[in-house]
Amino acid sequence: MKFQTYDIRNNFLAIEENVSDYKNSKIAILPVPYEATTSYGKGTSKGPAAILDASHYVEFFDEEMNRELCFEKGIVSVKEIEFNGKKGKPALDLIYKNVKALIDDGKYVVTLGGEHTISTAPIKAHFDSYDYLSILHFDAHSDLRDSYEGTKYSHACFAARVAEFTKDITQVGIRAQCKEEYDFIQKTGINTFYAYEIRNGKYGNNWRDKVISKLKKNVYITFDVDYFDPSIMYSTGTPEPGGFLWDETLKLLKEVGKKRNVVGFDVVELAPQKGDSFPDFLTAKLIYKMLNYFVR
Repeated sequence: MKFQTYDIRNNFLAIEENVSDYKNSKIAILPVPYEATTSYGKGTSKGPAAILDASHYVEFFDEEMNRELCFEKGIVSVKEIEFNGKKGKPALDLIYKNVKALIDDGKYVVTLGGEHTISTAPIKAHFDSYDYLSILHFDAHSDLRDSYEGTKYSHACFAARVAEFTKDITQVGIRAQCKEEYDFIQKTGINTFYAYEIRNGKYGNNWRDKVISKLKKNVYITFDVDYFDPSIMYSTGTPEPGGFLWDETLKLLKEVGKKRNVVGFDVVELAPQKGDSFPDFLTAKLIYKMLNYFVR
């Protein structure tokens, strides 16, 4: 499969061709501006472009990890997927085809949403490519409804579709769900670390270790930005109070990177607001931090 790529004007981090060409880059950024079922705030289709634009102001050097990853590994930004009217399963099939082709080409794939519906496809592509794979799901919502507003391919159902091929799912930060989802978790044994339980000390001071203990050797991460508290992430469709902050989140991500092999990830549900670039920049920096933690 031949991919077209973005140049320095539009690629991730605005890096030169010698560290962003397809052949020599280990990491591939795949923008997926899919939005079909958002039910409250809108605008996730603009998320990938906003992330790429904001990334131009993220520093190349990570002082915590003492590395310039983009120069060390190379990061190619392939052009966004065009859906041409495809929705639901046909759209997911198209995303799957693109992600799987990138994996088969030896790339470390980062998928940018778009609404959370899209995540089923890259998760399945990685599930089909790696043994002993666990899914680590950061979110305010459990997204385990069997269907929502007349479709099984809603942002509120993506994890239910994932659960059709693996129940090895660990969720962190959940603080909004319906009774159907709660019952599904109890029935299937999906590992859900509710925000209120973490805050109330159920897991003690080592709650991060408890999360990591649920994960197999290989891990795929799906990260909905509404996992964060609205005080730092308000550009998202359904912000929920009681979320998590930057430092405590990075501490967990860094530990996951140390103790497990994170094979890929997606970041979804950024809905940019005109004239307010902070959430866009936070998301771009989050992605680069995750890459620094995970790519060896």
